[in-house]
Amino acid sequence: MQDRRESVRDKVMYGGVAEIGERGTTRECIVRNISDRGASIEFSNDFQLPREQLSLRVARKGRSFLAKVVWWRDNFVGVAFRGESPAEPVSDLAERLRKSEIKKRQLQRKIDDLLNER
Repeated sequence: MQDRRESVRDKVMYGGVAEIGERGTTRECIVRNISDRGASIEFSNDFQLPREQLSLRVARKGRSFLAKVVWWRDNFVGVAFRGESPAEPVSDLAERLRKSEIKKRQLQRKIDDLLNER
């Protein structure tokens, strides 16, 4: 199989968390190799992965990346980091902050509703 990557990936074994879809479903994973442009990750079991963007948090690197699914086979997935330039993957911090603000407003509404019922 021909390797079409533009940059060399380092073989690693980092724990990670992938946040998938609009609902923010999280799945633990293992990062098997990584470069400044993408990574190969392994999940504990095979599942239906939507062809969309996901957020990958790699605690060991202290970073989070927005990534696009490029390929998957069984429980192995290849992702490309999304960014303006290959050397600077986009952080998902802004997206996580936006989701956090939405959840905060929803919780505040629930609290207000509960207090008004008394």
